Amino acid sequence: KMFNWMVTRINATLETKQPRQYFIGVLDIAGFEIFDFNSFEQLCINFTNEKLQQFFNHHMFVLEQEEYKKEGIEWEFIDFGMDLQACIDLIEKPMGIMSILEEECMFPKATDMTFKAKLYDNHLGKSNNFQKPRNIKGKQEAHFSLIHYAGTVDYNILGWLEKNKDPLNETVVGLYQKSSLKLMATLFSTYASADAHASLGKGKGGKKKGSSFQTVSALHRENLNKLMTNLRTTHPHFVRCIIPNERKAPGVMDNPLVMHQLRCNGVLEGIRICRKGFPNRILYGDFRQRYRILNPTAIPEGQFIDSRKGAEKLLGSLDIDHNQYKFGHTKVFFKAGLLGLLEEMRDERLSRIITRIQAQARGQLMRIEFKKIVERRDALLVIQWNIRAFMGVKNWPWMKLYFKIKPLLKSAETEKEMATMKEEFARIKEALEKSEARRKELEEKMVSLLQEKNDLQLQVQAEQDNLNDAEERCDQLIKNKIQLEAKVKEMTERLEDEEEMNAELTAKKRKLEDECSELKRDIDDLELTLAKVEKEKHATENKVKNLTEEMAGLDEIIAKLTKEKKALQEAHQQALDDLQAEEDKVNTLTKSKVKLEQQVDDLEGSLEQEKKVRMDLERAKRKLEGDLKLTQESIMDLENDKLQLEEKIKKKEFDINQQNSKIEDEQALALQLQKKLKENQARIEELEEELEAERTARAKVEKLRSDLSRELEEISERLEEAGGATSVQIEMNKKREAEFQKMRRDLEEATLQHEATAAALRKKHADSVAELSEQIDNLQRVKQKLEKEKSEFKLELDDVTSNMEQIIKAK
Repeated sequence: KMFNWMVTRINATLETKQPRQYFIGVLDIAGFEIFDFNSFEQLCINFTNEKLQQFFNHHMFVLEQEEYKKEGIEWEFIDFGMDLQACIDLIEKPMGIMSILEEECMFPKATDMTFKAKLYDNHLGKSNNFQKPRNIKGKQEAHFSLIHYAGTVDYNILGWLEKNKDPLNETVVGLYQKSSLKLMATLFSTYASADAHASLGKGKGGKKKGSSFQTVSALHRENLNKLMTNLRTTHPHFVRCIIPNERKAPGVMDNPLVMHQLRCNGVLEGIRICRKGFPNRILYGDFRQRYRILNPTAIPEGQFIDSRKGAEKLLGSLDIDHNQYKFGHTKVFFKAGLLGLLEEMRDERLSRIITRIQAQARGQLMRIEFKKIVERRDALLVIQWNIRAFMGVKNWPWMKLYFKIKPLLKSAETEKEMATMKEEFARIKEALEKSEARRKELEEKMVSLLQEKNDLQLQVQAEQDNLNDAEERCDQLIKNKIQLEAKVKEMTERLEDEEEMNAELTAKKRKLEDECSELKRDIDDLELTLAKVEKEKHATENKVKNLTEEMAGLDEIIAKLTKEKKALQEAHQQALDDLQAEEDKVNTLTKSKVKLEQQVDDLEGSLEQEKKVRMDLERAKRKLEGDLKLTQESIMDLENDKLQLEEKIKKKEFDINQQNSKIEDEQALALQLQKKLKENQARIEELEEELEAERTARAKVEKLRSDLSRELEEISERLEEAGGATSVQIEMNKKREAEFQKMRRDLEEATLQHEATAAALRKKHADSVAELSEQIDNLQRVKQKLEKEKSEFKLELDDVTSNMEQIIKAK
């Protein structure tokens, strides 16, 4: 409660109202646990590790090899022996360990030992991962063993039912809800008691009695399934933590322990597949753009070549091992180490190119500097020579005369210069007008080119948007593909589970039908026996009646003889003879009594046989109830019926014991034989009532079986609505599997088509970008040239303007 409240508060604090498209999740779980005493908590932790390890194996090994198959790489599928599905099914599937544990939690009379017995009945000898442990002296007792990927773990099941129910006292919850601490009251405000759940379930219908509360194992499986769904729709990265030693000692490496962890975690298999497989792969367009610098002549300029052919030519022209790479449909695959070698070759090539550019730039700069130095030296020599010459002729008389006459010659030269300047001005003005017209023309052309450039940029932006849309659609299709594959796998597993359950239920149904037919035959035999007993009862009653009459007559004769003995002494001998005859009759009656007692014993034997038949019926009924417990809707009803029948049996057995005691007491009394026979008759009537009750119970069982069959049909219809599959029509399974395979093939073809479309769009976009880049570069060069001409014209115009100003000033 506290942990969930804390998580909710943290999420509410970090929550933003901005839309989110991506997320980063970090999953940190406990490692595999093998202790001397392993209980329910260790089973949950180890089951989680099994699921995550299976996901790791599927992501690293199966998907990697499926990628090779999809890209058309010649690859022999390698089975790394890392399939953990058998152990996972043993724990989570129907009639698995957790399913049986949840089923036992539903029954009030269930114990840990009944849970153990059911585990042994369902899995011992049937599953290779389930074994009977060897209890060693000095260690904790273990009840069963599971073979996990990390080793065999012995589990102790004491207290599992209580841990799975996680009961909480209702009175304590009420105190918490009424607590003065707001936090305590808030934590338990949403708690609903088991009675409330039960009443809610009864209000909605009696079929949901088994789901009135959620067990710890069911909640754990639900959260784990949600986690696995999240992981399948993301791009996971795995971090493995290795324990160097179990003593927590620094600098100590337990090599067997480390190797065991690496082997169990799949790291060694990952290294193995990296050595044998192609861990690095690049799209053809990206490879061509990045590594074209290694040999530019391999791909001719200005000629369109498919990205795959360009990559093949480029790799074929390089001095590398050509067995270290393979070409797929959309990517080029490299073995471990080759891509690093290509990166080193590219870095070396870039280093040489940059070094050459730097050398050329430095050489050009030094040549410009050297030219300036030479020009300065030549100018210095010229100036020195002129100064020396001027100093030599400065005091020459003719030079003095030249200095005096030269100012007088400026007027004539000025007129000539004015005429020359006017001509030059007219020429410059004409050139200016031409340059202005040319400038306007170039400006108009530049405006049109800028418009074309903007149009091309808009077109590029539109193409980029289309490409982004295509990539988003491709990513969405990939996500949909993953989700559909997960759904197909889930539906396939559900279909297999339902088929197994259907087969089991069909077999159990046939078995129950056979048992019902046997019970029907037993009931017919019992009816025949009862009819026979009824006949014998009537015959015995007639015999008893005759004997009673004879005994009454005998009493009369004895009284008469007694009187005659007193009166007639002379008939003494005749009386003695008559007495002897009567004694013979008495002996005959005694024999009849013994015979009747023997018949009573036979009736008791029939009663015992009937009791045995009833016990057989009860055992068959309990077996039927045990088979029907798979459907949780009828569990509680059958349990109540079972308890009522057991009470009835106990009551009947008590009555039978009382009757037996009465029979034993009354066997010695010949005069109460008729009463005993009447009690037997009443007992027979009770047995007939019990037989009728058994018939009613059998009809109820048949009704329950029909209800279960109807519910199975409803489940089959729901399965048809959910996944297009049915668990009843076994002949349609192949058709559904074919449809699943067709759907998967269509999905793969659509994915390949979209990937090819995306690659074509990327290639088209790259070509358009390259072409537009060249056009932009040409426009930039034209613009720079025009700006250079413009600056030159401007300089010329400035020179002409300055000359004009000087001429005006000179005038």
